Amino acid sequence: MTVTLAKREALSVNGMSTRIAARRVYLDGAFTPATVVIDEGVITAVDPFDATAGTVLPGDAVLLPGLVDSHVHLDEPGRTEWEGFATGTAAAAAGGITTVVDMPLNSSPATTTPEALDAKRAAAAGKLAVDVAYWGGAVPENLGSLRTLSDAGVVGFKCFLSPSGIDEFGHLDAAQLERCLTELAAFDGLLIVHAEDPGHLHADGALGPRYRDFEASRPPLSERAAIRRVIDAARRTGARAHIVHVSDGGALDDVRAAKAEGVRITVETCPHYLTLDAADVPDGAGAFKCCPPIRGGDNRDLLWAGVIDGTIDAIVSDHSPATAELKNNPDFGLAWGGIAGLQTGLSAVHTTARERGLAFESLLPLFTTGPARIAGLEGLGVIEPGAPAHLVAFAPDETFVVDAATLEYRNPVTPWHGKTLTGVVRETWLRGASAYRRGAPVTEREGREILRTPAVVEA
Repeated sequence: MTVTLAKREALSVNGMSTRIAARRVYLDGAFTPATVVIDEGVITAVDPFDATAGTVLPGDAVLLPGLVDSHVHLDEPGRTEWEGFATGTAAAAAGGITTVVDMPLNSSPATTTPEALDAKRAAAAGKLAVDVAYWGGAVPENLGSLRTLSDAGVVGFKCFLSPSGIDEFGHLDAAQLERCLTELAAFDGLLIVHAEDPGHLHADGALGPRYRDFEASRPPLSERAAIRRVIDAARRTGARAHIVHVSDGGALDDVRAAKAEGVRITVETCPHYLTLDAADVPDGAGAFKCCPPIRGGDNRDLLWAGVIDGTIDAIVSDHSPATAELKNNPDFGLAWGGIAGLQTGLSAVHTTARERGLAFESLLPLFTTGPARIAGLEGLGVIEPGAPAHLVAFAPDETFVVDAATLEYRNPVTPWHGKTLTGVVRETWLRGASAYRRGAPVTEREGREILRTPAVVEA
């Protein structure tokens, strides 16, 4: 897959080269003293550290490549009261994320046709603080026409194997999943899958305020069965498939075996599954509700094992906010299921990783090149000549207390409210220009769309 910036002109920073130096720059998997040279928004050289460079990071900060988050619900058009391009991309910039891939729901219309994609692009115009690409949706109604939507610019297709919670975004049954993957295999399209088997989901509607009742209603077996179904279908069709937001660490053994066999399968997990524990979720706290659910500590250990051994390909937010009224319903069966974590993901995971004795640099590919590779966004998530100058100044030892009211989200709801996290994003640069500086409002809107370039079919 190739992608192209919908807005192609280069961005200059005062019409001249910019140099950003740090004693710890993330290069080729390690931290090295270096100076990054930027011209026309592109990294042109990585030179030795120069204390006289235009911008020199203090000794307690590291320079990172801009993060990539391939799983974000920006909810516009149609449900802008939930989030929106302006607030969501501002939160991304504040979280060190310079590229997001927007999900085809919960916007309305859902991005299942080229016309709906046009509506989404129109809604995004002039609002982007970071770059945005788009997923399309695979639903029963548009099977057979996915290539047309792909050629319109989406980077791949999202489907559900159980009800999505959004009436206009239906789920695929086993036969439709097979048909979808067969269709995508013909042009090497990617299917990303919400993998829960509806046959193992035990409740729909009111459940009451006890979190353990909600967790039990969506057991690990539902994920395991659905993931096996995707693996089997990907094996038969030869298609590429990706499992989103894996919460069941026990499912990773099937993924390991499939990868070893050569099945074209990748998986992601999320900060809330790696850092939060079901035992600590207060009853009636809808901010913690997501599907699949946050599970217990032993399960979290299995997920971390998948991070360490490379089974998990990416850590992404699955940022899925809603209004405070929908989220704060004390009945876990009725509260909206989705975590707002776009701005805090890196810090939350870094905090827990430190507690587990893991090196910070070992995690960074899961926030950068991992999600970029899944979405086909080659050349992102790295600091090297020729790459866009998407950069982040991050203080890995600085702590802060999460205050939901100060986050950039449209709705100030987060399960990390009041928690002390380690690791602070101090500044984010987009093509060499400052997109976010800690303590200041996000005002720059220089983000661009990233569209998939239609494949050229040779005669």
